[in-house]
Amino acid sequence: MDIFLVRHGEAAAAWGQDPDSGLSELGKQQAIATTQKLLPKLGDAVQVVSSPLLRAQETAQPLLKVRQGELIINNAFREIPAPGPLADRKTWLRGFMKQSWSEQPEDLLQWRANALAQLQQLTEPTVIFSHFLVLNAIVGAIEAQAETLVFWPDNASITQLELGGNGELSLVALGDQMDTVIN
Repeated sequence: MDIFLVRHGEAAAAWGQDPDSGLSELGKQQAIATTQKLLPKLGDAVQVVSSPLLRAQETAQPLLKVRQGELIINNAFREIPAPGPLADRKTWLRGFMKQSWSEQPEDLLQWRANALAQLQQLTEPTVIFSHFLVLNAIVGAIEAQAETLVFWPDNASITQLELGGNGELSLVALGDQMDTVIN
């Protein structure tokens, strides 16, 4: 069964500036382009899931408009929980991305395990709109990578997974990778 992980389009504000920014104008265009790329890959029955954050939900909207579907909000695909005040998150993020999973506290290990468990419980083909580090956590776990950062998914990129009948997840294809830094 196919699972498509879509990183949200470009946000209107940087990660350390707004905890729940919507999409920039470019991000809205990226969401439309991603829908056009997804449509030929999707069968008749597909569920659409999103992080509760606005930028992910807004990225899902063009697909929902075309497919006339319902958006399922799932906290398991929310951006990584960062400690401390908003102004300190960018510094924390830079440090986190240089580490391995063995260095992480229990709450972050549980966050990653929860996302994986939610994927393994899916019963129909699904498109999930989520975030940079969620995609890294999932792909890293599937590929048995120790590092927290295993690839650089671009805004509105599509990473494809397959869920086998035994609940085993496998990577089919990484989405486009970015050339620029995370905003």
